[in-house]
Amino acid sequence: MGIVVIGSVFVDIKGYPLAQYVPDGRNAGYVVQVHGGVSRNVAEDIANVELRPTFLSIVDESGTGTDVINKLKRHHVNTDYIIRQAGGLGTWLAVFDNDGDVVASISQRPNLDALGELLDTRGDEIFRQADSIVVEIDMEPYLLKKIFKLADKFQKKVYAVVSNMSIAMERRDLLKRTGCIVCNNEEAGLLFSEDYSCESPEKLQQIIARNVTKAQYAKMVVTLGASGAVWADSDGHSGYCPPVNVAVVDTTGAGDAFFAGVTIGLTYGKSLEDACYIGTRLASSVISTKENVCPRFLPSEFDLELVCAESMNEDSQGTAS
Repeated sequence: MGIVVIGSVFVDIKGYPLAQYVPDGRNAGYVVQVHGGVSRNVAEDIANVELRPTFLSIVDESGTGTDVINKLKRHHVNTDYIIRQAGGLGTWLAVFDNDGDVVASISQRPNLDALGELLDTRGDEIFRQADSIVVEIDMEPYLLKKIFKLADKFQKKVYAVVSNMSIAMERRDLLKRTGCIVCNNEEAGLLFSEDYSCESPEKLQQIIARNVTKAQYAKMVVTLGASGAVWADSDGHSGYCPPVNVAVVDTTGAGDAFFAGVTIGLTYGKSLEDACYIGTRLASSVISTKENVCPRFLPSEFDLELVCAESMNEDSQGTAS
């Protein structure tokens, strides 16, 4: 079943200026609409490294919901556990400046309650076959409890993706139970009640290493945008991952791709340092396009030696029979 990703789907409506962006003015430009949502992006990023993930989510019954499922299928994401119901899609409205950065946004979140029943009825079959679990840590607490209970039952690592650190901070007990936390320096500052905006990568590496040990987090990666990323684990190891310099077109989805790369690396036996390298490669490929997800890669490009999905499916079917 590969990596199992659990979370929401959004439709991203993005506006770009044609001339110099004026914050308080009326800006002529163009608007595009793409499939988004942190978890959906992560699932597709993982699939684009030919790793056949499974996605647990909800979409609505509109043509857009159908398009979301069909696109994921084309990218070889297992969509068997996607539920369709009214209000199942979220919406993210964003305005970008000339540097490709978001200057204003409004988000309407979908209702994920139906995932609770899915986890109750089919959770065992899903988690038993999973390689690891990805979850939005700012999801409703009762859903998170079900997810972590199943993960503990089948001894699966859970990787926490953060889309709202203010909410995630209320889940500190669950953050300690995750295989790795990935966030940016602003979010890390919120988590540890400190200001990291002026810290150099070298200094921040030391700070994060110290705080990870104090907070008893297994692993943590803090992204620094154009300055790369720093990482640390509870065993006292830490390091710095330099960026890949590319022309910035649109930063949307870069953080999701980085997270996907880290999760891929850790799930399939790489060190945290090597996992950050994979994340950096995926994120840099997203930044240089208007897509929310990375282009196609092969597992061999990251020295990942995996049994192909078809063989794994045959093996599991043979065992079941």
